[in-house]
Amino acid sequence: MLDIKVLRERPEAAKAGAVKKHMPDRVEAVDKALALDAELREMTPKLDAMRSEQKAGGKQIGKMSPEEREAFLQKQKQLKAQLQGLEEQERQLRSQLLEQLSLVPNIPDDEVPAGKDDAENEEVRRVGEVREFAFEPRPHYEIGEAQGWLDFSRAAEMSGSRNYILFGDLALLHDAVLRYAVELLVDRGFTPVDPPVLVRDAAMFGTGFFPGGEEQTYRCEKDGLNLIGTSEVPVTSLHSGEILGEKDLPKKYVARSACFRREAGTYGKDTRGLYRVHQFQKVEQVIVDVADKATSLDHHHSIVQNAEDMLQAFGLPYRVVNVCGGDLGAPQAMKYDIETWMPSRQSYGETHSASRFYDYQARRLNLRYRPEKGKPIFCHTLNNTVAASPRILIPLIENHQNADGTVTLPEALRRFFGGREVIGKPVF
Repeated sequence: MLDIKVLRERPEAAKAGAVKKHMPDRVEAVDKALALDAELREMTPKLDAMRSEQKAGGKQIGKMSPEEREAFLQKQKQLKAQLQGLEEQERQLRSQLLEQLSLVPNIPDDEVPAGKDDAENEEVRRVGEVREFAFEPRPHYEIGEAQGWLDFSRAAEMSGSRNYILFGDLALLHDAVLRYAVELLVDRGFTPVDPPVLVRDAAMFGTGFFPGGEEQTYRCEKDGLNLIGTSEVPVTSLHSGEILGEKDLPKKYVARSACFRREAGTYGKDTRGLYRVHQFQKVEQVIVDVADKATSLDHHHSIVQNAEDMLQAFGLPYRVVNVCGGDLGAPQAMKYDIETWMPSRQSYGETHSASRFYDYQARRLNLRYRPEKGKPIFCHTLNNTVAASPRILIPLIENHQNADGTVTLPEALRRFFGGREVIGKPVF
């Protein structure tokens, strides 16, 4: 969340940020938070005075006569009751303030373009040439079903719509992509993590998914736990409540995990194939570092480059876009999406997202570090999807398909297949 000092000093910037993110219902949270803050600040001197009076009274009582002591104790009893009432009022106000602060979105950076949805994201660059086929290319699901690699009907019988089963070489390709992504990041100094996929509400709140993301989350009500939609949640929460040493930063983690998303509100959208499914796997990179904007910018560019390097190794054309305000989530200050060319869609489809948050998540998680001099400071956090599968299988199959329905493997992935260059058999 934002520091209350930011709201005091820049209330209009906080409101403008909510408007830019197309979250008009969050604008009033700024005013409510400031009103509660003012009430708390007015209450503080009263509480301090009453506590001082109570403390001083304890030192005086030994010098009093029995008659004076009885009257004094009665007065102290009344003071204690008044103090307890005021402290309870203070606790309630702080709880209400936290609730309002949690609704105020992070202020988007100036470089974030205006816009209401992903159609208005701004292209930063395109990399790679879109293939011109000498035959009519087929969609991934047509190739996958013909090869016996994909089964949607049995998955639907077991688990409902937007589910799938992978077989044979496609299951191996799915695993190979994820392994490649993990190895790439480990080689670049990231520590591998195998995190839990069930987390408490505190982790969802701390990373900014609650409030606001409840509709997309699979919740285990009986246990009060949530299935994660990204390992960003448990990995960023790893050091929640801790004070790290500055010399131990940055913390760089890479995690592979199963992920789950309800896809609420997408009825009738992308119903065919692997683009929008309920269960998937992601390899996520997370960085926790010092509270320095320039350092965060450097990290942001480097994690985007990690994802780009993987796509280039796979021979896939893609573009990087600067996400506009209306497509930006509440916690992000700025986000790049990477969209990979998908012939069946005749367009670029989102395959990666890279976000910077500054101290927004760290404040919610109480995640701090101690500099060499001075008091503990809230960290900065960033994350990026290195690979999300099965969605990444769409461009891999479609861009590298052959006329007979086989698929040529990118050279970078052949070692996972014993050196094979092609998967599948002629089916068309």
